[in-house]
Parts: sequence; C-alpha cells; structure tokens
Amino acid sequence: MAHMLKAAVIGMGNIGNIHAPVYQADPLAELVAVCDIIPERADRAAARYGVRAYYSVEEMLRNEQLDVVSICTAGVENGGDHFEPTMQCLEAGLHVLGEKPISNNIEQARQMVAKAEEKGVYYGINLNHRFVPPAARAKKWIEEGRLGDLLLINMTMWINNPNDTSPWFHIRALHPHSLDIMRYFCGDVERVHAFFSRAPGRICYSNVQVNLQFASGVIGHLTGSYDANPQHNLERCEVMGTKGRFVLNNLYEELTFYPRDSDELTVIRNSIMGGLSGFNATFTNRIHRWLEQITAGVPRDQIEASGRDGLAVQEIIEAAIRSFQTGRAEEVPIG
Repeated sequence: MAHMLKAAVIGMGNIGNIHAPVYQADPLAELVAVCDIIPERADRAAARYGVRAYYSVEEMLRNEQLDVVSICTAGVENGGDHFEPTMQCLEAGLHVLGEKPISNNIEQARQMVAKAEEKGVYYGINLNHRFVPPAARAKKWIEEGRLGDLLLINMTMWINNPNDTSPWFHIRALHPHSLDIMRYFCGDVERVHAFFSRAPGRICYSNVQVNLQFASGVIGHLTGSYDANPQHNLERCEVMGTKGRFVLNNLYEELTFYPRDSDELTVIRNSIMGGLSGFNATFTNRIHRWLEQITAGVPRDQIEASGRDGLAVQEIIEAAIRSFQTGRAEEVPIG
C-alpha cells in the first residue's frame, strides 16, 4: 500500500475550507497543515481540522514534510494571489493543485507551468466541472465514435454575480470552467472572435459571446453572463457530430443523446443513489482523482485538468479580450 500523501491547504477562505475536509476524508491523503496570512483564519481552520496552523508558506515548508498542497488563495480576479505560493511550493518539489483561474496574469501562468515542468512535479488546476459522471460518459461516447465526426459545440454558462471589481473579472474568473469543458470534449482552440457587453451600471463586462475554431476543425460558441437570475443559473453544453449530438444540462443533472437517424433518445440522470449530492461533491471527485493519479505515478502529461490545461483556457480568455479590443479574430497560442 502506497503511503498516504501528506497534504496542506494554503488560503483558508471559503474554497480552502472546501478543499481541507476533502483531503481529510480521502483515504489517499492525510491533512497535516493549513496556512493563511490572516492568523485568525489559519487558527480557526487548524482548530476545525485538528492540524497545525502557519501564517507563511516559508514557515510551513521549513517545518512540514509535505507531498501535496492545494493553493486556494484568491486575489485580483480570483487569481492574482496564486503565483507566489505556487512558485514556492513547486520550487520545494511539492505537487500543487491550484484553484482556477491558474492566474489572471498570463505571463505568470506560463511561468508556473514552466516551473512544474522544470521540477518534474505534478501540477493540476481545480477545473472541477469536468469531474462528474455524466461528463465522463459524454466523453466516452465521443471516444467510442457514437457522435461520429465532431462538428459543433455550444456552451452556455450564466450565473448571478454582482462582482464589479474589474472589467475582465467575469471572463477571467468564471470561464476557465466553461472553456475547460469545451476543450475536454473538442481539444485545443486555435482562433477566437469575441464580443463583450456590460449590463447597465456595471464596470465588469458581464456578458460575453465567443466564437471558437478548434484545431480539430470543430467550430464552437460560448455564451457567458454574470447577469442571470440566481434561481436560473445555467450550465449547458451541446456537442454535435455526424451521427448524433448530446446535451449535458446543468453539469451533472442530465445527459441526453440524440441520434441522427432515430428517435430513440438515451437519457442519463444524476441518480439520488450514488449520484452527486451537490456542487461541492465535484471538489471531492476532482481532489480524489488528483490524489489517485499521483499515488499511481501516472506520466505527468496524463494529469487530468493539469496546469497545462489551466494555462490553455487562460490563453483562450486573453485572446478573446484581445479580439474584442481589435475587432478581429485572434490566434490562440497553443503550448
């Protein structure tokens, strides 16, 4: 039996307090420390989980023998504070699971991925929306050829979020998820053309429409909004191929396959028996898969929702912002 991976969580806000109990409950890990620059937060979390509290990453790295760490810091556009602790932990040779967005600064995101490569460690991003059984089933259908050759993908993600701290908060903080789902099904994106608008009175570009051209030849579209009615959050993905299409509704609620040559649909609902209990369960799935892959010693390029995947979606986001500014379709760098 492989030894349990010694884990720590850095950044004990809301998300850090979702990660920590997942590590604590997972048979593959042992949570040994929490860290936050706000001492009361670190102390509160340490008392809650019965582990040691640290107020700086350096101090934690000096005193703990760690294997894995979750970086749940926030910062500007939810990604501004990831860089420093991520670089410190990668430099120390730890496997790092970062929160999304990998960074709101594309240059820093590239450096983080390069550092993980240089150190030969595992680097993952918590793109948890793909870690649900219906998404895995849909992906299997694609791989088995049930959809035939892929042609089109439409993705909608709209939620209610009044955050107005910066113009690009909506696309940088929310759409790593939607774009990751699109890449999960259809691969790398080569070019984008984007339009943004603000709801009245907003600083943030709270609505976005992006056309995407994939390296595979698939063409796709993303509709995003922060102006939805909170009761009607919507995450819907539709993929069409030469033999049929599927619709994945609200992440894990329902997956439907529509064959092209028949009226017999396949419908898979999230079962109350062994299905997902709610959105937080996606964190449990994602972190368990991360621990499973490290324990199994998979090749680093097989890490699901890797740092490289996190960087790829951020490159698409920055290209979309450039497209809106130039009024042209823009190339997406593919790492």
